[in-house]
Amino acid sequence: MILPRYHIGPSTIAGAGKGLFLDEPVARGRIVTAPDDIPRVHSFDDILASPDAATLLPATVRWFEDRYTVSPDWPDECYINHAFAPTGLWHLGFVFAAADLAAGTEITVDYRHLLAPGQVEDFRDADSGGEIVGFTWAESLRASTHALAALLT
Repeated sequence: MILPRYHIGPSTIAGAGKGLFLDEPVARGRIVTAPDDIPRVHSFDDILASPDAATLLPATVRWFEDRYTVSPDWPDECYINHAFAPTGLWHLGFVFAAADLAAGTEITVDYRHLLAPGQVEDFRDADSGGEIVGFTWAESLRASTHALAALLT
């Protein structure tokens, strides 16, 4: 569920296709997206063992530990693009505003939180050219928890 008013439009990130943009300002630390319809989670090994794993992987998102959702229907939340300096903070499936965000801001998150540990994204960070490699669960939880605590102080 996307809480503020928003629209999908051409991304400002080179090569990213479409992006999710705010239609209203959102204050630092406020929730931008929240989980609302998670019918099932899968282990990463089960996804890899699927005959259509190559098709499913781009629609796979880690929620916690080694459990992932697969959304091949591409809900609007899937238009949140990657950035190493994101406008949103991914924490346990929620996306929080990483700063005071103006209307028109494209929402981005660091995909390293969403990937399997060591999984390499098939594209590079648009700004730095750096590889996007999934964090371990401990790294993701530690980093996002500290970042969220800093946003709320």
